[in-house]
Amino acid sequence: MTGPTSAPRGEHTPAPGTTWQTELVRTETVIDDDAPAPRPNRATRRALKRATRRNR
Repeated sequence: MTGPTSAPRGEHTPAPGTTWQTELVRTETVIDDDAPAPRPNRATRRALKRATRRNR
């Protein structure tokens, strides 16, 4: 493993007029109460299968 270099890198200055743009993005989705239940993810399906094998 090598140590830090003796020549530090300079700061990167952005182009003139460039600023950070932030957007608030909503990631939640609304699901109706009478909609069918979504399929469980892979880890849950595997855990359920493992639990049914142990109970036999």
